[in-house]
Amino acid sequence: MAKTSQAAGLHRASLDKLHDLDAALELMYYGWRGMTLEADEYLAEQGLSRPHHRILYVVARRPDIAIGSLLEVLGISKQALSRPLNLLVERKLVTSKRSPAQHRSKLLRLTAAGQRIEQRASDHERNVMRQAFDRVGASGAAAWMAVMAAIADQN
Repeated sequence: MAKTSQAAGLHRASLDKLHDLDAALELMYYGWRGMTLEADEYLAEQGLSRPHHRILYVVARRPDIAIGSLLEVLGISKQALSRPLNLLVERKLVTSKRSPAQHRSKLLRLTAAGQRIEQRASDHERNVMRQAFDRVGASGAAAWMAVMAAIADQN
C-alpha cells in the first residue's frame, strides 16, 4: 500500500500568506526539511534521529566536551539530552568518562562508529548546501550566510 499523508501534494507556494514575512518563514521551514531529508533517512536506517545527529555533530567538533557545555551549545535541558545521549552511549557511538580535573563532570567523545555515522549524516547535508550554493553563486551564498548569522546572533 502506498504511503499517504495529509500533506501529500502540499507545496510551499500553495500556502496562504498571512504576513509579508511568511514567504521567508516558509523557505526556512521547507529549506531545513530539504537539507535534512536524506540525512534523516540515513539516521532512521541506523535507528537514530535528528537529536542524535545534533549531539554527534557537536561532540565530533569538540572532543572531550563536558555534558554541561554540550547542553549550552545545543540550548536544551538535561532532560531533553538524557534519552538521546544515553542511547548513543549504549550503542557505543559516544564514550563518557569522568573528567580528571572535575570528578563530577563527564567528558564525551565519539567512537570510530560514531564518527562514521556523524560524517555520513553531515555529508548528506553538506551536499545539499554545496549544490544550493553552486546554484546561487558566491554572492548568494554570502548573502545567505549573512542572514543566517544575523538570525543565529539572536541567541
